[in-house]
Amino acid sequence: MQTIDWIVVLLYLIATMAVGIYLSKKASKSLEDFFVSGRSLPWWLAGTSMAATTFSIDTPLYICGVVASRGIAGNWEWWSFGFAHVVLIYIFARLWRRAEIVTDAELTEIRYGGNMAAILRATKAFLFAVPINCIGIGYAMLAMVKVVDALQLWESLGLNVGDNGKLWSVIFVSFFVLIYSGFSGLWGVVVTDFFQFFLALFGALLVAVFAVNDVGGIRSLVSQVQSITDIDVLAFIPLVRGDGFLGWQWSDFAGISLTTFSAYLFVQWWSFRRSDGGGEFIQRLVAAKDEAEAEKAAWFFNILNYIVRTWPWILVALAGLVIYPDLADAELAYPLMMLDFLPTIILGLVVASLIAAFMSTVSTSINWGASYLTNDLYRRFFAPDASQAQLVFAGRVASALVTVLGAIAAFYAQDIATVFRLVIAIGTGPGLVLILRWYWWRINSAAELTAMVVGFIIGLLSMIPNLNLFPTDFGLRLVVISGLTAIVWISVMYLTPPESEETLTNFYLRVRPAGLGWKKQQDATGVKPLQNLGLDAQKVVAGAMILFGSMLSIGGFLLLQSGVGWFCLVMGVMGGFWLRHLNKQRIFSMSRPGKE
Repeated sequence: MQTIDWIVVLLYLIATMAVGIYLSKKASKSLEDFFVSGRSLPWWLAGTSMAATTFSIDTPLYICGVVASRGIAGNWEWWSFGFAHVVLIYIFARLWRRAEIVTDAELTEIRYGGNMAAILRATKAFLFAVPINCIGIGYAMLAMVKVVDALQLWESLGLNVGDNGKLWSVIFVSFFVLIYSGFSGLWGVVVTDFFQFFLALFGALLVAVFAVNDVGGIRSLVSQVQSITDIDVLAFIPLVRGDGFLGWQWSDFAGISLTTFSAYLFVQWWSFRRSDGGGEFIQRLVAAKDEAEAEKAAWFFNILNYIVRTWPWILVALAGLVIYPDLADAELAYPLMMLDFLPTIILGLVVASLIAAFMSTVSTSINWGASYLTNDLYRRFFAPDASQAQLVFAGRVASALVTVLGAIAAFYAQDIATVFRLVIAIGTGPGLVLILRWYWWRINSAAELTAMVVGFIIGLLSMIPNLNLFPTDFGLRLVVISGLTAIVWISVMYLTPPESEETLTNFYLRVRPAGLGWKKQQDATGVKPLQNLGLDAQKVVAGAMILFGSMLSIGGFLLLQSGVGWFCLVMGVMGGFWLRHLNKQRIFSMSRPGKE
């Protein structure tokens, strides 16, 4: 890093801070302005912000580590969430916007009633704001610290921090991002997210181009990478040509086992706590201008998150295997390639892009965590009559608290990929309840509370080293967590009374979901739902064909696997024609009795 590179980074930081402070005026008006932007976000801004939230500085480092240890197929650990995100487009986006809430925890006292609903709201707010959210902030900060160390920031500034380098890096990063996010609220977060996402994407593309060019181009990269490791690095799924069914068989060398792949594909995405959206995404959807804008935002996020940004990272990860075959920490390949191959000024831009990716994620997590502490704990239980000014002040104090706790988590964390799996493990279990509560009246607050707490505890126990109570295979571990959690919450649901008819009717009239689970409320009120589940389910399948067909066809052609490329391209095109046909149909094919 030369002086001019640091000047580029400094100018970016000043510009970002200026935007955040300027937009702080909008965030200071009310709680809704601070946390949901006054419900006025356009789809393109909300969708980009959702993508920026998941594109952090830890992501390219995480993917370098995953590809090195588990091959390209290991990316199904996060690709599998694409199924849930397509479901979000057509099943949940409009429901969330219609609910008119500030946080997803607030929905609990709309869907359920009584003291148990209040306990659920408080428990959910605490778990999501403190342990779960702060672990997420922690591993994003850990990635930032790794980059700071790799770039030798303190040494280049002439500072000798010695063994306290990690501590000072965490303090510096925490202080900067707290000022930025604490001032601006969600308005500042989403506006800067828009620029940060595309800057970060530009940086990832630059690193990919320089790294691939250094190893001799794509063809040379593909021929070299397979001979370096003992796994089938280039396999998209654990399937290879052989003597099995139709000339194919499951591979023992694809980086992930068949059981883990199956768990990702058939269990993880619906069993995880984000099965109906996830808190940060919900925050954007409820902040959208209307229901149609929320649905468009969800689609735009999927395109950016899976189709646009996947392959630059994977190319860099593959190049890292060739360039640094003996690197002890594979996650460091990304920042090392930046230093080794990028020229002056370009290096400054790419470092600024990584900082942008970091800020977009952590500022979102801070604002999201603070929304739980402010809206669902402070206002709900301690200061129900607080003024809007007091609530905004409380939001800023909560932002500081969340930042400090996240910094503590970052200081003690060591490995990004391991922490990511911890986040998945402690979040697995409650997903099915979160889906069913929208479509089945019998789900009650006791069932959701049990699923959330039991899933968290079992997931945490499953990640304790040397405990030996759970399978070593991560996929089997997810199945066990989901199964045990389901047994407990289903038992609790049938041992406790259902919600009152008044609570159920009020929820139905507010959200108007479809399905046989609300037939009693539909008949009693004469109000028809604003969904056609059969039609929406077909749209989900078509949308998944488009999403994964497009993503995998790009990868197939890019990595010289033309058979995979053509197959996935045909799948994506078929999904596109099918979705176009479905979009021409009405919500209901014939008129239904009742009133709007």
